[in-house]
Amino acid sequence: HSAAPVCCGSIVDELSKLNEDPRVRGVYLHLAPALLTGRVISTLAPEKDVDGYVVILSRFRAGEPRVFCPGIEHLCGPTGVSSEGQTVVLVGADGAVKVALRCLMERRGVVTLNGHKSSESLQEQVCVCVWLSPCVGDTAVGVWLVVGVMGQPNMCVLVSLQNVVLGSCRWLREQQYQDWSLRLLKLQPLNPVPSDIQISRAQTPKSVQQLAQEIGLLPGELEPYGRNKAKVRLSLLERLQAQPDGNLVLVAGITPTPLGEGKSTVTIGLVQALSAHLKLNSFACLRQPSQGPTFGVKGGAAGGGYAQVIPMEEFNLHLTGDIHAITAANNLVAAAIDARMLHEATQSDKALFNRLVPSVNGVRKFSPIQISRLRRLGLSTTEPASLTAEEVRAFVRLDLDPSKLTWQRVVDTNDRFLRKITVGQASTEKGHSRETGFDIAVASEIMAILALADGLGDMRVRLARMVVGTSRSGQPITAEDLGVSGALAVLMKDAIKPTLMQTLEGTPVFVHAGPFANIAHGNSSVLADKLALKLVGRDGFVVTEAGFGADIGMEKFFSIKCRASGLRPSAVVLVATVRALKMHGGGPNVSAGSPLPREYIDENLSLVTGGCHSNLRKQIEIAHLFGVPVVVALNVFKTDTAAEIALVCRLALECGARAAVPCHHWALGGRGSVELARAVKEASAAPSHFQFLYETEMPIVEKIRTIAQKVYGADDIALSPQAEAEIQTYEQQGYRSLPICMAKTHLSLSHMPDKKGAPTGFTLPIRTVRASIGAGFIYPLVGTMSTMPGLPTRPCFYDIDLDPVTEEITGLF
Repeated sequence: HSAAPVCCGSIVDELSKLNEDPRVRGVYLHLAPALLTGRVISTLAPEKDVDGYVVILSRFRAGEPRVFCPGIEHLCGPTGVSSEGQTVVLVGADGAVKVALRCLMERRGVVTLNGHKSSESLQEQVCVCVWLSPCVGDTAVGVWLVVGVMGQPNMCVLVSLQNVVLGSCRWLREQQYQDWSLRLLKLQPLNPVPSDIQISRAQTPKSVQQLAQEIGLLPGELEPYGRNKAKVRLSLLERLQAQPDGNLVLVAGITPTPLGEGKSTVTIGLVQALSAHLKLNSFACLRQPSQGPTFGVKGGAAGGGYAQVIPMEEFNLHLTGDIHAITAANNLVAAAIDARMLHEATQSDKALFNRLVPSVNGVRKFSPIQISRLRRLGLSTTEPASLTAEEVRAFVRLDLDPSKLTWQRVVDTNDRFLRKITVGQASTEKGHSRETGFDIAVASEIMAILALADGLGDMRVRLARMVVGTSRSGQPITAEDLGVSGALAVLMKDAIKPTLMQTLEGTPVFVHAGPFANIAHGNSSVLADKLALKLVGRDGFVVTEAGFGADIGMEKFFSIKCRASGLRPSAVVLVATVRALKMHGGGPNVSAGSPLPREYIDENLSLVTGGCHSNLRKQIEIAHLFGVPVVVALNVFKTDTAAEIALVCRLALECGARAAVPCHHWALGGRGSVELARAVKEASAAPSHFQFLYETEMPIVEKIRTIAQKVYGADDIALSPQAEAEIQTYEQQGYRSLPICMAKTHLSLSHMPDKKGAPTGFTLPIRTVRASIGAGFIYPLVGTMSTMPGLPTRPCFYDIDLDPVTEEITGLF
């Protein structure tokens, strides 16, 4: 409803905005006849057209004889103009709609006449009189008014009102859960299997808009980033809040070799099998890969072979920029810390206050975030002039203790030389230098917050309560105290939306968040899981992945993510390989970049048996600690023999797995994981008895000890003096009830990477303990664990290149 449109162009612009606004459910064109042009009418989205203009014009232009606008159909029904030879007088302003309506009626053999509102003898001359006007009296209620129908002069039908009702019903139907109409992409696997990037490039993905429509997303819920990926708005959760969740399946693994054992590949193969071959709705939820391993040792994380997310280049490189947003937000906090310490050290209380609360046009006013700081100090005032000198000092001085800062800068690159650095060496910093370091970006607490938040408001609260250090008086200092939490939320406002992509067979995938499992909690986001569980429907499946072995990623999924989200998995898929089992059975070391020893290429049932009876058995037992059924997925490699495959499946059942199946998705796509899909479906239908490993109210030390003994198999833990002091501080600050997120090597159940199988008789050393208060967990570092990986002698980037003509990427895997 435009009060004073100046031209058709401005009306078109305004209608375009209204079309895109999800809050606007209908548009009534209360316009002068001269402005009600075909261009204006065509701009309006049909689903928001209250009057039915768009329907009439579009069908008229298509040459269809039938009248379609629901209200106009009434005119041609049993109580309206139902046969040839009837006469209709069209009363009102001329325009595109009037012309279209006349033509539509004349195609039915109806005689149409132009009339005037003042005609006194209309009802004596005609059967039906139709008044076309943007208003009735002084009230804008409709465009078509039937003032006389078949000799019933008192019968008035407000057709626009009917359009409003029908449009509202249509809108309500659209808000309900929509059945999927998934168009699958055909695979034609080749033998030998080409490189991952060749396979990805050979398949043409559907447009992301088409995929979104197929799985029941509304156009307003999608924010495309090019043709192949899009952010999905969180409003979907509100729209489908009454929709029952589907089945949640967690993919974990045994302790891996440095080469990785293919959990992402199994995850993709499983959803391709579920949707493309068992015809069940399914969604994969994956973490966004870090550039660290992509250019370091492990390569990308899009899956592999014929079980991939496509396009794999877009998946592995930048995606929609979430990690860059995290890097910017994290480093803004770091810059704020050092700047605040410098300013406090070089300015008086009065100078600090005058700069923090500047006078604008003679008025000083606290910002909302500064008022929050005052409330934390126990001050109720909002008037700057009312603070005492003591209160001013408390307000302006965070008094951060440089020796107790816990916040570091981050970069999304493996760079060992940033593990310890000195900042503040320029003369402009006036001698205020200090030692600090960099973590890899995915180890940032902001990444953990992104993965655990259940909405924008929750993320804003978590960002605000991040503790960056401790004051000299022992008080925790937060991002809110620094005044930066609102800016962090602004930087992260788009990153909180999961990214929609697809597999090689056209099934949907959410990619969101990417914390490592050895130095963070190692799971994709709560929001991705929740959105997917609504979209798949009650009988569908969401397959979400936990990083590294079950002792790390799966334990943190249960202890941290399930607590934060309230979600409970119906089954665990435990990925194993003959290669890793041989390593745990006593095989020689496996090193990235080096040829595999003969033991891993030739059949060796003894090594396989040893690995099954040690590491595989222990990882199954860990899953059973949480009361969840286990399906072992043997990711088959071309060097595996039939005897080795059969042995693993038999021993897995003896070790307590509900089912154990070989998987050939790498070579065959979803068709190679149909047996796994059936086993997962059956396991998910069985009763689950989920339980947590420990109560959060236990002392921090006892929670750490419980994980060390029950999950890792340690005899006990050994706390360094620094760790003891840090735990005492956190408990004094009120953080005792937080769950534990252990930072431990992923290459062994113990803290010693070279100890394979299921080590026992060791004491787990806790070197230091950090607190991620915003994310909501305590973060002990075990042994010499580093939060900044380094590059090997020959990183992956040696093989990665770009054709400057075609822009095709080579060497990425």
